Amino acid sequence: MNGIFIIDKEKGVTSRDVVNEVSKKLKTKKVGHTGTLDPIATGVLIICVNKATKLVNRITAEYKEYIASCTFGIATDTIDTEGKVLKDIKSIISKKDIINTLNSFKGKYSQQVPIYSAVKVNGKKLYEYARSNMEINLPYREVEIKDIELIDEPIYKNDKTEIKFRCNVSKGTYIRSLIRDIAEKLNTCAIMTDLRRIKQGKYSINDAIKIEDIDINNIIPIKDVLDIYKVNISDDIKKKVLNGAKIDNIYNKDEVLFMDNDKEVALYKVDEKCKNILKIDIMF
Repeated sequence: MNGIFIIDKEKGVTSRDVVNEVSKKLKTKKVGHTGTLDPIATGVLIICVNKATKLVNRITAEYKEYIASCTFGIATDTIDTEGKVLKDIKSIISKKDIINTLNSFKGKYSQQVPIYSAVKVNGKKLYEYARSNMEINLPYREVEIKDIELIDEPIYKNDKTEIKFRCNVSKGTYIRSLIRDIAEKLNTCAIMTDLRRIKQGKYSINDAIKIEDIDINNIIPIKDVLDIYKVNISDDIKKKVLNGAKIDNIYNKDEVLFMDNDKEVALYKVDEKCKNILKIDIMF
């Protein structure tokens, strides 16, 4: 039982809650997720089980697509509806200005991590500093906004502007921080009111199941997760592969997944120093 599940996470539960539930259902401790979703958020949460946990970093690195909603004119300490209100102002923004500002974020930029996050600084999670009212210099990360667009007409209500947008972003991007930065560029403030992850890598919300529907019969095996060249291991190199030794790249591929009787054995990658050699990346 090695593979992944695509879960449609519900609002109000943490990503860790989902991991714990899957672990309990499948009676295994080797369970991990591939990108935290805040309790307020819903949607695609990829769960890796047993040997597939070795793919966590690889899957986490994939681009993620979201549908986000925000309200301009309100600021909270968490940059969402869960936090303490810090500011409440009139904020009426034209559709043209919104679109131009969203477009200006396409590409790479340095994003400040939100204080209410699990990112560690000096061995302590940022939200622990926040809850203790301790001052800390928030770190910055280079992120990429691959695509972003307004998907509904702005709503003007109670002297505020509400919008919904879609975005495709790199690993490490905080949508709450993106909303904060968009608002600052529009000379206002904003909070995230809703967030749904609709895609991660090649898996979309249409592939997702509810956590109560998890069953070992609908696990996605490792070989189907990896869209790379697959080879049935031959006797002449089997011992080398099982020992993690380097082998000749007779396949002329950047990555090769070696299989044995339909079971994943090892993932090899081309050696950066010599394209004619493959070296071990993950041993399954």
